[in-house]
Amino acid sequence: MTPAELQVAVGDLVRSAAARRGADLTLSNDEIVLERPRSREHGDWASTVAMRVAKQIGMPPRDLARELATDLGALPGVAAVDVAGPGFINITLEAASAGALAARIVAEGETYGTSDLLAGHSIDMEFVSANPTGPLHLAHTRWAALGDAISRVLRASGAEVVDEYYINDAGSQMDHFGASILAAARGLPTPEGGYPGRYITDLAAALVAENPEWSELPEIAALGLAKDFGYARQLAEIRRSLEDFNVHFDVWFSERTLHDDSDGPSQIEVAVERLRAQGRVYESEGAIWLRTSEFGDDKDRVLVRSNGETTYFAADAAYYLDKRDRGYGEKVYLLGADHHGYIGRLKALAGAAGDDPDTVSVLIGQTVKVNGARLSKRAGNIVELVDLLEWLGVDSLRYWLARYPADTPLDLDGEQLKKRTNDNPVYYVQYAHARTRSVARKASEADVAREHKGRDAFDPALLTHPTESDLLGELEQFPRTVERAATLREPHRVARYLEQLAGAYHRWYDSCRVIPVAGEPIEDVHRTRLVLNEAVGQVLRNGLALLGVSAPERM
Repeated sequence: MTPAELQVAVGDLVRSAAARRGADLTLSNDEIVLERPRSREHGDWASTVAMRVAKQIGMPPRDLARELATDLGALPGVAAVDVAGPGFINITLEAASAGALAARIVAEGETYGTSDLLAGHSIDMEFVSANPTGPLHLAHTRWAALGDAISRVLRASGAEVVDEYYINDAGSQMDHFGASILAAARGLPTPEGGYPGRYITDLAAALVAENPEWSELPEIAALGLAKDFGYARQLAEIRRSLEDFNVHFDVWFSERTLHDDSDGPSQIEVAVERLRAQGRVYESEGAIWLRTSEFGDDKDRVLVRSNGETTYFAADAAYYLDKRDRGYGEKVYLLGADHHGYIGRLKALAGAAGDDPDTVSVLIGQTVKVNGARLSKRAGNIVELVDLLEWLGVDSLRYWLARYPADTPLDLDGEQLKKRTNDNPVYYVQYAHARTRSVARKASEADVAREHKGRDAFDPALLTHPTESDLLGELEQFPRTVERAATLREPHRVARYLEQLAGAYHRWYDSCRVIPVAGEPIEDVHRTRLVLNEAVGQVLRNGLALLGVSAPERM
């Protein structure tokens, strides 16, 4: 009996108990909470449902719990049911019922842990979105790891997700970027408000080498050439470094397109009129405003200044409407620690556009430091993604950065990440997977196989060791963990789960043999444990894939 089947059975019995007493009880199966007891002596599953609904049914909680326990005990696959305290129901499943999960995991393979929980949800995930004026640094690295992991758990739960990178390629910062490159090409100091660093010098050298006419151009043309050349080069490097980090974007959206009015009104101008049609735009003091305060924002926002210039918020509004026009019912933004003010204004923007503000989610990531990391040789004052990858590798970085909630300030110990010891979580989990592969290889060499004499030798009733019960209990939790990580946008739950599963597996490995001791016969218990070993390996692979981390065959 699976947890889902047990959940349905408990729900049916509770509703039946209510019906026998003429009680009007509305209780869905999703409201039946089953939890793993802290002590396995209390069974495989525990429920507090009797205490939750006893008053509605008109019974003392403990009396209702006893009645439910009697009915549950008669179900196939249930070995025992006990009542504790004021009405806790502790359920122990038969070994065969619990052990059958191992074969199901092996059969489902990569799909184990996936669900249709979020089927029908169309989600646009915007993250990283760094200005193309310099290399990606440590903070961008964290948003990349988190954003990509969130997208993966959302897809695993049935959502349609598009990963989007908003290229901030409009505005004064691009002019300062171009001016910095041009100054470096001329051997001049970095201009005020410009960008320092060796990467600017490198871009200037490439500009000079590939554009021999640059020095003959008028000032405006030379500045435009430097800006466009540096932009293309820097954006290409950003794309390349993200791909090296195993982060792939479906859409690269240029902010410039929102301002383009070469073929008529710009998208920003059109957006202002669309919002005006919603009755949310007004004019005051010569400026054009949006009534975002009506939707929880701390104040109304200016769309067009009194001098006729559009604001950054106007571009945000046009971009939001563009996402909606492309069919995304939900928009998720992962922003840096200095963007708390965007939570209210982006939700209010959705409301002003006629949408439910709750279709917008804004996740604020906190700062991150890595002890021992050297500052970038090129940028001079930051830790670059490319340097981090060379120093620590993709797997260590991605696992550690996804292991903590986005709102947790993070101080990573770089040397710790490089250790090949059990106190390094990513090593601990990856080693558990490599161990499952080693067991499988050695089992094959010893002729231990699931099939024996033309029959399936898998017998879940043989998985009776306490460590096997613990291990199966952990395996059962994986689908729920993924669903919770998706609904809460918290992929760190998957990482912490994998560490618990790895611990349970290592304890099982120390206690139960898949390969018999030399001289002893191969029995069905060994063949059955091989299936359990395969199930653990599969779940570790599935979980690591959700974090964008590899599952090595050997370590």
